[in-house]
Amino acid sequence: MRASYHFLAVSASVLLLQAADADLILHNGKIVTVDRNFSIRQAVAIKGGKIAAAGTSEAILKAERGTETRVIDLKGRMVLPGLIDAHVHPLGAGLSEFRAPLPPLDSYAAVQSYIREQAKLTPKGQWIVVPRTFPTRLKEMRMPTRKVLDAAKEHPVMFDASYVWVVNSKALEVSGIDRNTPNPPGGVIVRDEKGDPNGILKNAGALLKGLRRTKTFSEEERLQALEAMLKRYAAAGLTTIGDRAVSQGSVALYRKLRARGPLPVRAVLTWRLGSVPPAEEVATVIRKSDWTTNQGDNWLKFGAFKLTLDGGMTIGTAYQRHPYGVFGKQLYGQTDPDDRGQRFIPVGKLASILDAARDKGWQLTAHSQGGGAVDALLDAFETLDRERPIAPTRSHVMHASFQSPEAIARMKRFGVLADAQAAWLYLDGPALTKVFGNDGMRYFYPLRSYVDAGIIVAGGSDHMIGFDKNSAVNPYNPFLGMWTAVTRKMKDGAVLHPEERISREEALKMYTIWAAYLQFDDGKKGSIEPGKLADLVVIDRDYMTCPEDQIKAVEPVATIIGGKIVWER
Repeated sequence: MRASYHFLAVSASVLLLQAADADLILHNGKIVTVDRNFSIRQAVAIKGGKIAAAGTSEAILKAERGTETRVIDLKGRMVLPGLIDAHVHPLGAGLSEFRAPLPPLDSYAAVQSYIREQAKLTPKGQWIVVPRTFPTRLKEMRMPTRKVLDAAKEHPVMFDASYVWVVNSKALEVSGIDRNTPNPPGGVIVRDEKGDPNGILKNAGALLKGLRRTKTFSEEERLQALEAMLKRYAAAGLTTIGDRAVSQGSVALYRKLRARGPLPVRAVLTWRLGSVPPAEEVATVIRKSDWTTNQGDNWLKFGAFKLTLDGGMTIGTAYQRHPYGVFGKQLYGQTDPDDRGQRFIPVGKLASILDAARDKGWQLTAHSQGGGAVDALLDAFETLDRERPIAPTRSHVMHASFQSPEAIARMKRFGVLADAQAAWLYLDGPALTKVFGNDGMRYFYPLRSYVDAGIIVAGGSDHMIGFDKNSAVNPYNPFLGMWTAVTRKMKDGAVLHPEERISREEALKMYTIWAAYLQFDDGKKGSIEPGKLADLVVIDRDYMTCPEDQIKAVEPVATIIGGKIVWER
C-alpha cells in the first residue's frame, strides 16, 4: 500500500513550463476511453473538473501542460472511466455494521452460533433478529425453519431473508400464530405436512408481535453511516452510485450531506413508493410531489420511479412463469407444488400508477425478479407505449433474473433497458440450478442475448448489508461483476451457459457508458472524452489483457471525481 501511495504522491509534480493550463495531466499509461471506437490513449488532460483532451503523452504534455499543471506519471498503469454501480442501498448498508461487525452467516451452524451469542446479551422475551442472508448462500442450500432457529428457547427469533421471514417456536407462540391462523392478505404462513406453521412467513411479517425490525439511530449517526458508505464505494473505484430505494427521510439525509460540500461519490436517487393503497391514491401522491427524473445537479439528482412487483429468487417468492413445483421444497421450504411466487400488484393497477408517474416526468421501473413479474411489467409498459412511445423515458426492468427470448424481443421493441446484477450468477447460481435445472437457467441473466438484441444493460450489485466489497451481502466490487459477466463462473467453479458470456469491453461498458445512459448521463460521463466530467479510476493491472481470473482481483490505485483525487492507496 505504501508503494502505491508513493506512486501517486511523489511522482506528481508541478512543472514550471510555459504552455496551456490543464489542472491535471495523467500520462505514460493506458487510458481506456470507452469512446465510440473504444480507443486506448497514453494521456489525459483535465481542466475545470472536465476532460480537456486525450491522446499521446507527447501531444498532451506539449499542448495542455501549463505553469500550474500537476502532472502524474502513470508508469504504464491503466485508467478507466469512473465506474458506476447502478443499484445499491447505501444507507442500510452503512448502518448494518455501524455499531458492530457482522459475523459471516454461511451455514445453519453459523446462524445458530449467532443466535446463542445474542441470547447471552438479550433480556429473556426480547426479540433476536438474524441479519439478512439468503438460503442460496448457506452451506445447506436450504431455507431454515423454526426448528433451526430454536437455538434460543426463551427468545423469539426472526431470520431476515428479505421478502421472507423465518421465526422460531417462541416467536410463533408470542405472536399467536398456530395451525388455525389464516393467511394475511397477500401473505402466506407456510405449514408442514401436519398443517402446523414451520416458521416460514411470506409477506406475513405484520403478524409478528413486539418485533422491532430496525435499531434506532440518530440523524447524525445516519449521516455518518451514509457518508462512510459512500467513501467505501469510492475506494472500490466507483464514482457514481444509483440508490435504488429512497424515501422522504433518506432524501433529506442526502441533501443535508450535500449541503456540507461535495458528496464522496455522485448519487442518482430512485424514489420507491408503496403500492398498497388504491391506484388513484398512489397517483395523487405522485402528482403532489415536486420530485421528478433528472431534478438536481451533477452530484445529486433523481433518477427513476420504482414499485415493487414481486419477491426474491433466492427465497422462492419471485413471481415465475411456471410453478416452482416439488423442486422448491428443499431450497425454499415450500409445501405447495403450484406456488409460482408472489406478485404484489395487478397489471391494471401497475399500469395506472406508472402512467401517473410518466405524466409527472419520471423514468419508470419496478423490482421484477421472476419471469412472470418481468412479463407483467412489460405488459404495463406495452399499455403505456400504445398511448405514446415509452423509449424516451429510458424505463427499464430491474433485476429480471429469469428472462425469455420473447421478453427480450418485447424489451427491444419498446426500447426498454435492463438493470442487471451479474454477481448473483456467481453467488446464487449453484443453488438455483438445483431448483430449476440447467435448462431452466438458460436465460438467467442472459447478457449476450441482451447485447445481441441491442438492449442497454447497466451493471449493479444491489449491495445492502456489510462493509467489505467482496464479502458483503451482494458484494459491490465492480470487477467481480465484470468477471462474472465475462466468465459466467459460479462459486462452485462450474460455468453456467457459456453462450451468454460477453466480452471484457462489453462488461466494462455495463459499469460505465451503459450505466450512464440508464441514468441520462451518457453525455456527461461514462467515457473519457473532451467535455465530460473528469471521473476516472486508476487500476493496478491491465483489465483488457490480464488473465481472465484476475479480473475479479483488479484493485483501484486512485479514484478521481471531477478532476480531484478523492481516494488513493
